[in-house]
Amino acid sequence: MAVVEGARRRVIEIGRRALGLDVPAADHTIAVLHGTEADAPGLDRRETLQLMRIRLLGATGAVIMAIAALGVGAQPVHQNPTSGMRVLGFFARAHTSTLAMCMIGTVLVVMAWLLLGRFAVGGWGGNPLHRLTRSQLDRTLLLWIIPLSVAPPMFSNDVYSYLAQSEIAARGLDPYAVGPADGLGLNNVLTNNVPNIWRETPAPYGPLFLWMGRGIAELTGDNIIAGVWMHRALALGGVALIVWALPRLSVRCGVAPVSALWLGAANPLVLFHLVGGVHNDALMLGLMLAGVEFCLRGIESPGLTNAHPFDRKAWGLLIFGAVVVTMSSSIKIISIIALGFVGMALAKRWGRGLRSVLLAGALLGVIAVLTTLSISAASGLGFGWVHTLGAATTVRSWMSVPTALGIIAGFGGVLLGLGDHTTALLGITRPIAEVISGFVTLRMLVATWTGRLHPVGAMGVSLGAIVLLFPVVQPWYLLWAIVPLAAWANRPAFRVPAIAFSAVVSVILMPRGADFYVFQIVESAVAVVIVALLLIFLTRNVLPWRNQPGVSAQSQQATPYGVSS
Repeated sequence: MAVVEGARRRVIEIGRRALGLDVPAADHTIAVLHGTEADAPGLDRRETLQLMRIRLLGATGAVIMAIAALGVGAQPVHQNPTSGMRVLGFFARAHTSTLAMCMIGTVLVVMAWLLLGRFAVGGWGGNPLHRLTRSQLDRTLLLWIIPLSVAPPMFSNDVYSYLAQSEIAARGLDPYAVGPADGLGLNNVLTNNVPNIWRETPAPYGPLFLWMGRGIAELTGDNIIAGVWMHRALALGGVALIVWALPRLSVRCGVAPVSALWLGAANPLVLFHLVGGVHNDALMLGLMLAGVEFCLRGIESPGLTNAHPFDRKAWGLLIFGAVVVTMSSSIKIISIIALGFVGMALAKRWGRGLRSVLLAGALLGVIAVLTTLSISAASGLGFGWVHTLGAATTVRSWMSVPTALGIIAGFGGVLLGLGDHTTALLGITRPIAEVISGFVTLRMLVATWTGRLHPVGAMGVSLGAIVLLFPVVQPWYLLWAIVPLAAWANRPAFRVPAIAFSAVVSVILMPRGADFYVFQIVESAVAVVIVALLLIFLTRNVLPWRNQPGVSAQSQQATPYGVSS
């Protein structure tokens, strides 16, 4: 009877998990098998309670950030809905207080994300004995996204440039030839919300994004709030595509989907900059990953052998995926690199030496050219975007390795009395960095072709080199590499730096990309430290801050799985 009862409980438990019901495994010495996530059993009651508290911690931080955004977010200069309101308008008049609120909320979200990692990857560097389910992670992510999705834009004013450039296109002008000041006039409400540095700059984005933006402009006109909402809807659609594609790609690489989603989708950089900052990188990344997944379905479809030709379904998936990847490059051109790795995977599948590489390159090249021509012609925007791709390089970004080296060397020259030669030095360091990133990309392409690396991992490494050596690096650019690598790399050598970069960069940036007085930053930082230390002290026994028996303890029997870097 005991055996029958035990079997009955297992069947019920497996059924509840299949329905997405979060129930802890009855026996944590045996993993409950459910698809590819079956390397670790679910959370027990104590861990489930900890997970609920972590959810609440992150949600609290997100709500605090959303409220603080009413004062220190990237509020519009005109049509600010809280301007003049007694209660909601208070936050705009108390900059130091709202800055402290926003920084505290940011730290709470980052802390909650790090704690959630205990249940996704285990401790700070190993496999967990227990792992949360996909439905648990999805609900946690959704709970953290909702407050930021209804808050004013944060950390960047780029969305107002999107609105102005889209309005230029809607008026029948060429957004690749004129900036907001010339196209709309200095007195236009949309121009006044664009940062001064970008008012004379033509659009650096691809025709697909401005085509969609033109449609938004035709619907919303000069209504800034409605325009921001619709652009945020596009960004949320991109995040949804990331959430859809990332676990599927991780399965191909042998990495647990919840681990990939934790690092690649629940990442604070995604929450703060793709959702809160309303950046079009969300849509670019989502389309790129979805396109790669469809391509790999055609190349690695179940039932297909290494012999060719493909069947009709495989060809359809490959062509559709290549079109989707090309669409992502019509938002930001950088994502076109994904087609190179798809092509090498295809050449490896065909297995006919260099000839297969040329054939795969020609096939995907034709698809990319035809798709780009179709988008450019249908949108009526042409190919002016080719000449504006380097518009952002006028900014000197401290996160860019070649730019930082050039600035440091230039400053050293000033100290030595040799004069300021920063611009000349940047003209040396940046081309060298481009050559190095090109070499890394070529090496990764060859590694994909020879089968040494999975195309997703090789693509992530290549994008990582490009980001680090790019002339300009914004915080959200790091996601170009972190998101695809989250589906492939499971060794601490990648994961620890990625976690550290994500946490540190998320915390140190100001909430509206603007400068504050030094005393405001210092006072806010002191408040953040006090609140963080107090929170850790009060929750030291109820949250997994330290390694505990169970989810965060390292197991001698735990076998690392997946393709590592």
